[in-house]
Amino acid sequence: TRRLWLRWPTAKDIPAIVTLAGDRAVAEMTAHIPHPLDRREVDAFLIKVREVNSAGTGLTLALARRECPGGLVGLIGIAGQQAAPHLGYWLGRPWWGNGLMSEAANALVHAFFAYTGGERLTVGALPENRASQRVIEKVGFRWAERRATPSPARGGPRQLDWYALERADWAGRQMAA
Repeated sequence: TRRLWLRWPTAKDIPAIVTLAGDRAVAEMTAHIPHPLDRREVDAFLIKVREVNSAGTGLTLALARRECPGGLVGLIGIAGQQAAPHLGYWLGRPWWGNGLMSEAANALVHAFFAYTGGERLTVGALPENRASQRVIEKVGFRWAERRATPSPARGGPRQLDWYALERADWAGRQMAA
């Protein structure tokens, strides 16, 4: 993107993931990141991400500022089977409020619709996470429903607002741009 490198995460990113995603303020704005975040969980997560990326059944990318491509400021990915692909992301607190996640989300959503046969993409956000909701809305997702989602990191289900973006709506936005 204009300000970011989107690249595969590596073992060198583990300390930054533990620090940034493990930040209580970041973890509490997600349904799945535990606090405190254990390095072993990050190790296992990265092994799974590499397997999924390699198999082509999903794609998780590290976000790095263009001036520091080896650094890490967050993660973004699309996971799930073809029938229900799901966008997920987090951004380290030092980079909140700069539009970086909107930039990354636009790029990954564009790649999803431009290069796959996917017809629908979903994303969830906690009702109290207005920053994430703004990212979701900027990319063109529409609110679909509020429902409980399993949250092992929180000891039980959490309410999430779910949004969806259909291929036809994405294509219409591309034509208008």
